[in-house]
Amino acid sequence: MGWLGQLELNYRRDGDRTVAHDRHSGPLRVLQSLYPEGDGICHHVLVHPPGGIVGGDMLQVVARLRAGSHALITTPSATRFYRSAGETARQSVVARVEEGARLEWLPLETICHSAALAENQLHFEIEPGGEMMGWDLVALGLPASGEAFEAGHYAQRIELPGVWLERVTIRGDDHRLLDSPLGFAGHRVLATLWFATGTPMASDRREGLLDAARDLASSHALMRTAGCSSPHAEVVVLRVLAARVEPAMQLLTAVWARWREQGWNLGAVAPRVWRT
Repeated sequence: MGWLGQLELNYRRDGDRTVAHDRHSGPLRVLQSLYPEGDGICHHVLVHPPGGIVGGDMLQVVARLRAGSHALITTPSATRFYRSAGETARQSVVARVEEGARLEWLPLETICHSAALAENQLHFEIEPGGEMMGWDLVALGLPASGEAFEAGHYAQRIELPGVWLERVTIRGDDHRLLDSPLGFAGHRVLATLWFATGTPMASDRREGLLDAARDLASSHALMRTAGCSSPHAEVVVLRVLAARVEPAMQLLTAVWARWREQGWNLGAVAPRVWRT
């Protein structure tokens, strides 16, 4: 039997402060609640003490952001799916963002080792008046260390119900997907960043977010493998392919900072753990 880690996060507004309550079982918990931007925005760092997810493990995060609250959730290090002896390793995130609340789901990268059997599901429900930014960055194997992703699979689902669904299963032996010019063209890092709202965005706001992302991508080293689109009036999505994690994360962070300023009139206060 694998590890079962469950974490429930609840955020509410108490005057000018976002108050956070958490409840956990198993090896998944909040490291610390921080307020580097003042009382209104709670930065939460989530930790998984075993350091990796193996076959049979299941990690579940459930978050609820009540009206007017604002939470930024991140991790201190990469999430790792290790080689499996036959069981699937699973991670699930479900979040509900209520009216006037804001969520930033910004974990560091996920590394899927060769021969892992991994599933990652992200489900975000945004009520009218709620908004969120989120990203997901996956490295297949360890390209910098010469570890190729040659076996196993990584299945991912990112969903904003009724608005946007992205679903993929990547197998280590699927060279047509991994290496074809019509697939990943040899890239082993896949990154996605999105800005989503509970009601349709005004056209000028949506175009402004698109233009900001495209402007930053056009002058970046990954300009040929990055693109931004709006598949629905309630979401803007940036997608990136890269050979290494660092340049992809650099581009995502730059766009996140610009979107934060442009979409929410907030400065880019990066979580402390990103700088350690």
